[in-house]
Amino acid sequence: MKEQKIEYDIIGMHCAACSARIENRLSKEEGIIDVAVNLALETGSVSYDSERISPDRIVDIVDKMGFQLIVKQEDTVSIDGLREEEYAKQKRLFLCSLILTLPLFWTMVTHFSFSSSWWIPKILLNPKIQWVLATPVQFFVGWQFYKGAYASLKSRNANMDVLVSLGTSAAYFYSVYLTILNWNSSSHIHLYFETSAMLITLILLGKLLEQNAKGKTSSAIKKLIGLQSKTAVVERDGKEETIPISDVVVGDILHVKPGEKIPVDAIVIYGNSAVDESMINGEPIPNDKEVGDFVIGSTVNKSGFLKIKAKKIGKDTMLSQIIETVKKAQSSKAPIQRIADKIAGIFVPVVMTIAAITFVAWYVWIDQGNFSRALENMISVLVIACPCSLGLATPTAIMAGSGRAAEYGVLFKGGEYLENAYRTNTIVLDKTGTITEGKPALSTVVIKNISEESFYQYVYSLEKCSEHPLAQAVVEGFEKSKKLDVIPLDDFENLSGYGVGGHVFGNEIWVGNRKLMLSKKIHFEEEDEILQLEETGKTLVFVAINGELSGYMAISDTLKESSKSSIEQLKKLGIDVIMMTGDHITAAREVASKVGIDTVIADVLPEEKADEIGKLQKQGKIVSMVGDGINDSPALATADVSMAIGTGTDIAMETADITLMRGDLESVYDALLLSKHTMRIIKQNLFWALCYNSIGIPLAASGCLLPWIAGAAMACSSVSVVTNSLRLQRIKLS
Repeated sequence: MKEQKIEYDIIGMHCAACSARIENRLSKEEGIIDVAVNLALETGSVSYDSERISPDRIVDIVDKMGFQLIVKQEDTVSIDGLREEEYAKQKRLFLCSLILTLPLFWTMVTHFSFSSSWWIPKILLNPKIQWVLATPVQFFVGWQFYKGAYASLKSRNANMDVLVSLGTSAAYFYSVYLTILNWNSSSHIHLYFETSAMLITLILLGKLLEQNAKGKTSSAIKKLIGLQSKTAVVERDGKEETIPISDVVVGDILHVKPGEKIPVDAIVIYGNSAVDESMINGEPIPNDKEVGDFVIGSTVNKSGFLKIKAKKIGKDTMLSQIIETVKKAQSSKAPIQRIADKIAGIFVPVVMTIAAITFVAWYVWIDQGNFSRALENMISVLVIACPCSLGLATPTAIMAGSGRAAEYGVLFKGGEYLENAYRTNTIVLDKTGTITEGKPALSTVVIKNISEESFYQYVYSLEKCSEHPLAQAVVEGFEKSKKLDVIPLDDFENLSGYGVGGHVFGNEIWVGNRKLMLSKKIHFEEEDEILQLEETGKTLVFVAINGELSGYMAISDTLKESSKSSIEQLKKLGIDVIMMTGDHITAAREVASKVGIDTVIADVLPEEKADEIGKLQKQGKIVSMVGDGINDSPALATADVSMAIGTGTDIAMETADITLMRGDLESVYDALLLSKHTMRIIKQNLFWALCYNSIGIPLAASGCLLPWIAGAAMACSSVSVVTNSLRLQRIKLS
């Protein structure tokens, strides 16, 4: 099996029944693995076995259902242009419908017993004139509903178009029948031309308002795309030239003047400056950059002139990856949406049955023989029961919520992670790089039983081979005070979670933590100085040469400024906060006490971190893990929700469900708070959508709603759901 995935833009969906119909039809096709359709974004993604089905076949299936699939490609005309054309077309149709409907609306008062028609122009009371006005609305403006209904029924399904077509056609053709029956009569006839025309006009108005509101929910993507640079100044053959950003290649030398955007992700090779990276990390204070530093594309060079060497271009840049992450999140489904999908799949047939029962009940029993009243109530049921609001309840909130999160530097990889984060009741925090700055510095060196020169040379040569942050701190500390050369090693061994070892000039050397010393049976006395250093929160690295303790080094790490206040905020949300680290328990507890953490899991190896997460989950806890290093990856993968500090490694960020670009614990609080707000909005939307139909259908069936009022209520329901979701874009976080 060769699994592939393809993404589409979808033209022609009108309601949740449409999206459910596409999913159900494709899911039954041989070779289709998974289908997800997003009504709010009007997009879909299909995973399929390329050996059993082709993309052309997928497009053909959906085209026959009455929808248009357009494959998403970077270098094609933007789908936004097509949607803008469709919006403009619908606007013209609405204006045409409104002009023809207003005279018919004027005559509606004659339907009420208390009204007098003396002030209504007589020509408008003429059935033939009403017929002339209503016909273009019914068949020119409303043709899209007939077309959609035909395609829906052809595929043995029913959607909103079927309900609208049935309701308006019943009113229109019954009025035609009465007009022909009373062709030469001079008496006033109770017609329903205005009902069919007003329903179509109001539904179009609702769709226009809904489309406009839906566009605002995806504004975050448009803002991010707008940040991208369009051109770059490149140095080629000793000359400067301005080229399109798409022509930049890896290795190009680019010039960036003060006030200009940095075109691509790059390394500074000349100059120094302050760079505004607020669009990535949300921090208003620019970061100083000098030769050797990494700069991010689309950030702003504030002061000095820079020469940079392009490292990542196109889809590989950080901004492009952020845009892609937000797009995936907005087009994904939260598990709670399954409720709406199941209801939408059976909703229209159920409503048609209720409408038929309503007609029969009124005509046969309630108001015997009164065809007009029975017809009115049936039309009201058909029109008010459109499942649009139900289909928009979840995706619009996911779009608005994930977009707002991106503005604060919180990237959700999918809607399911928004929902899972909301359920979190326990957070496990890694220490180094998460609670602390992750930039440990050497503070103390104690040497025993060996010359200072040999100690420094041996340890430096071993630690130089390691990429561990503590090893780098030792190397940097030694280099600041000594001029050292790397001695060739006879062999080298990296013991994850313990330290490093090897042979230098025939001497067996081990450099690492207390567990490494114990595993190698190195004996050392618990000196008071060692205990004092550990009690102040410093991490100790021990050195053993030829089976004997030869010294130790103390390494300290500073706390992030926001750690203590952020942990207090998390506790106020009712969340248990736990710190997990490979450090010694004494040092770990010292750090935990400074930030207000009561529960500490210490002395754990990288592979044991995942086991500790599992233990918490067995206690019934919903666990979020926050980390930044490669050694956190197993724990991140095990947790119910994983968050990676954006300043950490690429592996941790790829493993995590949520990436925190700001690199501090305030982002953890922001992610959980926004998740809670988003889920609250989703539940409100679903409640009102279900409530609307639960109340509206019985009211319509009981004769309490005129058809045009039912049509207006239906249009308002969709708009209200989208508008409620838009409230997420105004939420203030930290």
